[in-house]
Amino acid sequence: MGRIEARFAALKKEGRRAFVAYLTAGDPDLETTARLIPALEAAGVDVVEVGIPFSDPTADGPVIQAASQRALKNGATPAKILAMVTALRMKCSVPIVLFGYFNPILSYGPERFAADAAAAGADGLLVVDLPPEEAAELRRYTDPAGLAFITLVAPTTDPSRARKILRGAAGFVYYISVTGVTGTAVPKPENIRADVERLRGLTRLPIAVGFGISTPEQAAAIAPAADGVVIGSALVRLIAEKSGGADLIPAAAAYAAAIRRAIDTAGEKSGGNAV
Repeated sequence: MGRIEARFAALKKEGRRAFVAYLTAGDPDLETTARLIPALEAAGVDVVEVGIPFSDPTADGPVIQAASQRALKNGATPAKILAMVTALRMKCSVPIVLFGYFNPILSYGPERFAADAAAAGADGLLVVDLPPEEAAELRRYTDPAGLAFITLVAPTTDPSRARKILRGAAGFVYYISVTGVTGTAVPKPENIRADVERLRGLTRLPIAVGFGISTPEQAAAIAPAADGVVIGSALVRLIAEKSGGADLIPAAAAYAAAIRRAIDTAGEKSGGNAV
């Protein structure tokens, strides 16, 4: 059992939901990212999605797009990001998912990337623009390397398509809570409950909900319906606002701790069991 599966299993046994946090590697710089990840783990983050910056993202809203541009300008590359993950593994055990697009991986070389990501200590991959029909080009290397290939399901995904996507999913399922790009709309808990319930009939994997969740109140509203809550744009925005200041790490940790408390409190009120 890998770190992702073990973390979700432990949380389920405790009757708690996962807190999955996204940040863009290299924004404002890789040294800061390397300091942020252990601080987020200490604040209660269960899984960290490490965004590999890309110049032409399709799923990311303006906040993460801007973060990617800053990271690229500051020299962040897949090789440097993997080196950072290698160093992090000496001091933290939080599951790490490499999040991004296929173009940088293709440029790096899929076989080499899979081997280097696994050797660095990454636990999974989420490649936004690689549908099941085309995923074999990468999965032929990542699956044997033990990297969980995490898939996205959207509100517009019909049941037959969802079955096809989920057939090869691993780690957890990322349910996109709104239509559109990241950080541009607020999800409706009542819709999410119904959608997640339908997905539970198609997979036994944990289901984490993301896109548009930014406040403790929103996280608390979503948590009872899912196995995990994903927050990205709000954290990336906070990092940008605090960039260059001595309070960046404490501010990010305090924000994460507030989200953690909200998720746990919501779980306790709902009886501690995911839907």
